[in-house]
Amino acid sequence: MQLRYGFRLYPAPGQRIALAKAFGCARVVFNDAVRAREDARAAGRPFPSAAELSRTLITQAKRTVERVWLGDVSAVVLQQALRDAEAAYRNFFASLTGQRTGLRLGAPRFKSRKQARQSIRFTANARWSITPGGRLNLPKIGEVRVKWSRALPCVPSSVTVIKDAAGRYFASFVIDTDPAADLQRMPGTQASTGIDLGLAHFAVLSDGTKIGSPRFLRRAEKKLKKAQRELSRKQKGSKNREKARRKAARAHAKVADARREFHHQLSTKLIRENQAVAVEDLAVGGLARTRLAKSVHDAGWSQFVGMLEYKAQRYGRTFVKVGRFEPTSQMCSTCGHQDGPKPLHVREWTCTACGTRHDRDHNAAKNVKSAAGLAVTACGAPVRPGPVLAQRAEAGSHGSPPDARAA
Repeated sequence: MQLRYGFRLYPAPGQRIALAKAFGCARVVFNDAVRAREDARAAGRPFPSAAELSRTLITQAKRTVERVWLGDVSAVVLQQALRDAEAAYRNFFASLTGQRTGLRLGAPRFKSRKQARQSIRFTANARWSITPGGRLNLPKIGEVRVKWSRALPCVPSSVTVIKDAAGRYFASFVIDTDPAADLQRMPGTQASTGIDLGLAHFAVLSDGTKIGSPRFLRRAEKKLKKAQRELSRKQKGSKNREKARRKAARAHAKVADARREFHHQLSTKLIRENQAVAVEDLAVGGLARTRLAKSVHDAGWSQFVGMLEYKAQRYGRTFVKVGRFEPTSQMCSTCGHQDGPKPLHVREWTCTACGTRHDRDHNAAKNVKSAAGLAVTACGAPVRPGPVLAQRAEAGSHGSPPDARAA
């Protein structure tokens, strides 16, 4: 399994200039590739191949006066920019034909030098290395200081240098994890849990545990408003506006980093303590178009569920998504009686069939666990009941005689 390990970089002033050149050259090559494909499409010609683009946009372009500065950066950076353009077109065509699931992707567009996030990628062919002193040695950039928060488990296959909107630099290493070592890191357990995600509480577990919602955006809203107000008052194109923009970007980055850290800690805790985890497949896109949009985005359910999914796959745990149309909030977890939909302000209700008093979120979490088939078995067992023969009264079973195998 491939994962990314990110670390903060602190380049020197000269190295920042070299990185800015590399960002700019990669952007120009990407835009030239998009332009070449668009010109071929307008003229009715087939798209140029990757080898042809590499020869004309990199090798021959370096010999011209207009593009001679492409030779100031590593050739691997330029080749990876072409690969990014090819991947963008490949994903676009796959989305058009329905081979790629998810939202419909648009055609690749030109990159602007004013984009907040910039990145370049170095593969093994670039001969980058980590020095004995712990610095990242990049070709034509130099040895960049790295803040190592943890040790790399193995030798990375590539590294991506990223500059975000707040002006921070990061190194993202691609690591191939060892499945056997990952399985040994997690303790054995037979427990399983269902998770009900919400806004009043970020998550309620099937055992009754309630995890409060940190509401990072709500807590930092006053500071964010002040930073945005200062930014809007600065003259466009001035240095003070750039300073205000970075200040606002740092405030937003602080909120995003805190939310991501909370999701990482909670998802790791749940995967460590449970062999099987079930969660409801929420329609976040639809909820984000309601009056609760800000709170939905602040919770970050999609990011949290994505972390649960890949960590379960990495550590050999079972992860189940329950369909969003499952009536988890309408069904009694004790007797199974469906009591109908309830407004959001109803937090507790009594089952009309068995008289059990339910907490809305706790009851939903238990129903999520039951719907996923985790109520009885967890460790490596099937998460859905096995197939059984149909009853004689059901369609398609009239020609088979009843016997002991009928369910």
